[in-house]
Amino acid sequence: MTNGLVANIIRFIALLIIQVSICSSINFLGYINPYIYIIFIILFPINANRLLFLICAFNLGLLVDMFLDSGGVHAGASVFLAYARPIFLKYTFGTLYDHQTIKFGNLGFGQLFGYIALTAFFHHFILFILEIFNIYQILLILKKTLFTSILTIILSTIIILLFRPRK
Repeated sequence: MTNGLVANIIRFIALLIIQVSICSSINFLGYINPYIYIIFIILFPINANRLLFLICAFNLGLLVDMFLDSGGVHAGASVFLAYARPIFLKYTFGTLYDHQTIKFGNLGFGQLFGYIALTAFFHHFILFILEIFNIYQILLILKKTLFTSILTIILSTIIILLFRPRK
């Protein structure tokens, strides 16, 4: 097994355990929970098999749904994020993505933060649309998306920067 595969398996398991044991217990102001499990989807290797990536994202979301008893909303939002990730990468990194030369460990803070913010916002928006499933509650969806995204972006950025390989 290669180092990248082992690192992704460890990342998958660690983020799942942290999400269901610690982050699901955080209930700031009654509705703000960080969803740091999306770090796995954000940092998954770009040149990996796309079908494998979608299956891993689905399984991660499904496991979170099983532990949190949330009925499949995390699986749906995770698959959306995994499917749309090339669009977010192209928008954030431009030609670096076209040549698939992005190394997440070598990115500057601004690019990394922008990428995390974009992916977290869209993941949470889809998550809360699926959870609430009522267009008349759009203000509640947007409020939950905004505040949960802010907390997730801050925690995800800190975690990624702390565990980034040293140069």
